Amino acid sequence: MKRTALFLALFLLAAAAARAADQPNIVFIYSDDQCFETVRALGHPVVETPNLDRLVDDGITFTHAYNQGSWTGAVCIASRTMLNTGRSVWRAARLDKEKTVERERQAGRFWSEHMKAAGYTTYMTGKWHVKANAQKAFDFQVHERPGMPNQTEAGYNRPIEGQSDPWCPWDPKFEGYWKDGKHWSEVLGDDSLAFLEQAKQAKQPFFMYLALNAPHDPRQSPKEFVDKYPLDKVDLPVNFLPEYPYNEAMKAGRTLRDEQLAPFPRTPHSIKVNRQEYYAIITHMDSQVGRILDAIQATGKADNTYIFFTADQGLAVGHHGLMGKQNLHDHSVRVPLMVTGPGVPKGKKIDTPVYLQDIMATTLELAGVEKPDHVEFKSLMPLIRGEKVVPYDAIYGGYLDAQRSVTMDGHKLILYPAVSVARLYNLVDDPLEMNDLAGKPESKPIMKKLFARLLELQAQFDDEVDLKSVYPEL
Repeated sequence: MKRTALFLALFLLAAAAARAADQPNIVFIYSDDQCFETVRALGHPVVETPNLDRLVDDGITFTHAYNQGSWTGAVCIASRTMLNTGRSVWRAARLDKEKTVERERQAGRFWSEHMKAAGYTTYMTGKWHVKANAQKAFDFQVHERPGMPNQTEAGYNRPIEGQSDPWCPWDPKFEGYWKDGKHWSEVLGDDSLAFLEQAKQAKQPFFMYLALNAPHDPRQSPKEFVDKYPLDKVDLPVNFLPEYPYNEAMKAGRTLRDEQLAPFPRTPHSIKVNRQEYYAIITHMDSQVGRILDAIQATGKADNTYIFFTADQGLAVGHHGLMGKQNLHDHSVRVPLMVTGPGVPKGKKIDTPVYLQDIMATTLELAGVEKPDHVEFKSLMPLIRGEKVVPYDAIYGGYLDAQRSVTMDGHKLILYPAVSVARLYNLVDDPLEMNDLAGKPESKPIMKKLFARLLELQAQFDDEVDLKSVYPEL
């Protein structure tokens, strides 16, 4: 009996060792408030992102990756809670509101806990913003940053043309990213390199969760990065507006914190200054991504390492007269999403719509973990392998009880139920969402089709907002 037990133990150890040898390392890099358009290799005319460009060149880019929505103006919380729990937006909202997110982690129903159970050494540094214990969620946890670096009063309602600007993005007196003496993006780079140095000798596969605060405001970076973007070279969004026409109906009006960063009405000057600082902190963040990519190569394990890069949501910074992410236009719900790793085709772009939260299910598949029932999002691996699949025939969007959207068949329907407004865009002909087609009689059939699908998605995702009574004509 003892000999049998010994043989069984040795067999299990050998099986675990073989499994570990086959499992790839996984590095997840997460930016904050980064619009899908802000990558030079994907066509942006101004921003410099040489290291994100490396990821585009070395792997697959999902050009239409979406955040599903939010139950709070702090969209970051919603996006990250969905990502780490695998739950769709309103089920994740219940966990958040009932304060049971930590209970989910304790029960093992958490991204990092699944990776631990699969034999991974787990590591985290940077922004967390999830109502669960980060120190216990990961084997190694270094810095845990708050939702945003402190934004001082001087950083709001600025700049006003013709007046002295009270703000300076490279001055450490404003603290924010500079608090404690070193820019937080650089600290995350240092943390990552320290772990990767140790990982060189490790036999276990590793899972790194590297969550940057950048480029969330306050948009601070060293002067040399701001100087890369003289105002006469900074673009003004083509869909710039002095103010969004349905601001208050969106529950994203003038009182919303994000919207107070620039003065009303928006001016070309104020938007260009904000975009200058946005591009500068993205380029500074990109330099830290480059350090991390180089350190992965230095481990000698790059050939067995998958890298995922995405953001929690996008950001307007002047598009449609908006500054924040509390809306359902593409600039605020679409994010960059790049994947590199063994067998991933180089330089390929996939325009099939996906959710950024699909990354969790993808890494579980790579780790050999059968997708748990509570994980509602889907693995990207079939698309990465080149299979002809469409994981989602329509993309759902929801913000509080104030906005709903559905993107399908090349069109997007956005609803503002508080004022019974519907807006329709042909995203093929009008990707910047400038030409509202909802008032045209010939738009009725596609609007009815999209509305019917939205009602189905509401039922699927436990969305309790009554749209039928507000839009009986649809």
